[in-house]
Amino acid sequence: MQQFLINYCHTFINLYKFIKPMSKNPKYSFVVPAYNEEANIPALCERLEILMKNTDELWEVIFVNDGSTDNTYSVLNNLSAKNKHIKFIDLSRNFGHQAALSAGLGNAKGEAIISMDCDLQDPPEVIQEMIEKWKQGFHIVYARRRNFRKDSVIKKFGSKIYYRLMGKFTRIDIPKNVGDFRLVDKRVLNEVNQMKEHSRYLRGMVAWTGFKHTFVDYQRPDREKGVSNYTFGKLAKLGMDGVFNFSMLPLRLGFILGFISIISGFGLLLYQIFDVLITGAYYHLYKWLVVILFILMGFMFMLFWVIGEYIGKIYDDVRQRPLYVINEMVNFD
Repeated sequence: MQQFLINYCHTFINLYKFIKPMSKNPKYSFVVPAYNEEANIPALCERLEILMKNTDELWEVIFVNDGSTDNTYSVLNNLSAKNKHIKFIDLSRNFGHQAALSAGLGNAKGEAIISMDCDLQDPPEVIQEMIEKWKQGFHIVYARRRNFRKDSVIKKFGSKIYYRLMGKFTRIDIPKNVGDFRLVDKRVLNEVNQMKEHSRYLRGMVAWTGFKHTFVDYQRPDREKGVSNYTFGKLAKLGMDGVFNFSMLPLRLGFILGFISIISGFGLLLYQIFDVLITGAYYHLYKWLVVILFILMGFMFMLFWVIGEYIGKIYDDVRQRPLYVINEMVNFD
């Protein structure tokens, strides 16, 4: 009887050792928003498999189908049926890149979470170096671009001006030349997931946490398949979210423009007095007043727009609607 109990205990312990790793959360989570990316998803999965095949750690890839109109859903469904590492969240409609990324981050269970785009312009091969930096004790590892994509001159110029303004007028240090390709520790993710604002600017939200960070530089390749879904309008909206969420500069424009207008008015008045008393010139004052009034009206309309943007964002948060609606979750426990 004693020998039987000993054998039973050994069998139970061996079975527990076998089952326990299966119940662990993954070590690494990859979060990938996808919108009309049927051509790139299989290649990305293959490269991630190659990257992770030599590791003994558990890992997962969470795709978020953001209301795609092509065969993205079917591709993800087929891949997830063959590979349990691949999970996907199907949103009920297109909620936007930042909302889709938030949906994936909200369901990631890894200790290190890597967010990246699906277009293969975020090379998976860079991730190994990011993981090494994380193991050295950094909580945030940014992938920093060393080159610009083949964008228009307007996009390149606008990007440089935008990051320069953000660096000077925001209350936090948002890194330059980085996108949503980064690794964050579970501690950072927990803080970000507690932020419930609807106007999501994850680059600023991650930087706002203030955890120890570093960079991995890489050469960003051009897109090979499909077309970019980030139109100029979407980029402008993302930039506006960053400015309005993390900077008081737009509100301070009223003071700056008002100060300039006052100085200009006094300068004009002094010029008129000098012109009349010294040179004897005569001209109708209403000509100058009309110009000044038009300028001031333009400034007022700009300030009304800025105030309207802030009020609109407050209105979105007060309604407390969900950031996204999940239609289906595949391969999640």
